[in-house]
Formats: sequence, structure tokens, C-alpha cells
Amino acid sequence: MHVVIVGCGRVGSTLAIELIASGHTVAVIDRKPDAFKRLGENFSGLTIAGIGFDRDVLQEAGIDRAQAVAAVTNGDNSNILIARVAREKFGINKVVARIYDPKRAEIYERLGVATVATVKWTSERILRRILPDVSTIEWTDPSSNVVLVERELPDSLVGKKIADIELSGARISALRRLGSAIVPDDNTIIQQGDVGYFIVEISSVNQLDSLLKQGTS
Repeated sequence: MHVVIVGCGRVGSTLAIELIASGHTVAVIDRKPDAFKRLGENFSGLTIAGIGFDRDVLQEAGIDRAQAVAAVTNGDNSNILIARVAREKFGINKVVARIYDPKRAEIYERLGVATVATVKWTSERILRRILPDVSTIEWTDPSSNVVLVERELPDSLVGKKIADIELSGARISALRRLGSAIVPDDNTIIQQGDVGYFIVEISSVNQLDSLLKQGTS
């Protein structure tokens, strides 16, 4: 896979290095040539100094043969513009944009652009550790109909099989147990301290939280 990364900060450089290590080809674009120093002397990908939403620059980066684009500059406006150019002008389906403003992120998710709302994601993870009762969302699908949530399982479920847990509009897709994650089957028995990862319809999140707080049967 050929991937075009716009932005060579800590996120962009890490992505580039990991993609190269996984056997993919990468082109990295950044306005500042000094930013490429983060990639190290042995980086085998392509580096291009220029504006990430400039069509000539993107073509030099090989966007015509790219399967994915990651817009990870420090500016929401730039990342949004890059994402739109990649999707609308070059027909790239796999486009991810880092968006700091969570409201903007939600809008672009609905338009089919996968986003990482950095501030919201980080703050929610911290809040969940400090205030376990806070309702947080790990992931939202582009249509905003289905989400992934992480929730502590109540003691009332200990000893029950996954198949015996009835949750309307929700399903346990994974469990975190003793620091490791597992994919349960119907016969997996809930243990004390288990944390569940639920795939749930957005309209059912509040119902799920209520059931878990009450101790679902």
C-alpha cells in the first residue's frame, strides 16, 4: 500500500516510520524541510517540502497511486482541506484527518472522512480513569449510527456466560481481563474486574449505561 502523510510532526513521523517498517511505501509532505529530521537518516520513504493541499505537491507524492491519505498537520483547516482534496479530487477512500475541534470532527465523520479528535479522545480517556461513571465513546462509525464504548462490568454479571447477557442494541465484542484483551465467545464466563468493549447503536448507549449501573440480569 502507498500512503501519503501530510504533516511530519510527532504523529506523522511515527506513522511514516511504522508504515515503512510494515512493508508499505510512504510519502511525507511538510511545509518545513527541517521537520523531516524526525524520520531519521535511514528513512526510505519520499519526503516533499510543500503545501499539503496543493495538487501538484500531492501528485509529486504519488497520490495517483495511493490507497490512503493521513492529514495530521497542526491545523484543523489544513487537515480538512487536505482530506477533501484527497477524497473529492483524487478519489481516495481511506482518508483520516486529525481534528482538534470535536464538533468539526463529528461533521466530517458524517461526510465520510474518518477523524481523530485528539483533545476529545485524550480527555475522555482521562475522565474515564478518574470518573468511571462518565459516559464516553471510543469510536464512531462514519454514519454516526454505531459506536464502540468501554465499560466496567458490574459484579452482578460475574459468573454469567456472554450468551446469557441480554442487551438490546448492544453486543460485547471484547473483554479486558487482568491487563489483556480477549475476544469472547458465547461460553465465556464473566469474571470480577472484567471490562467490556461494547458495539452499540448510538441510540442505545444511555440504556446500556443504565442497565450496567442497575446490574443487568
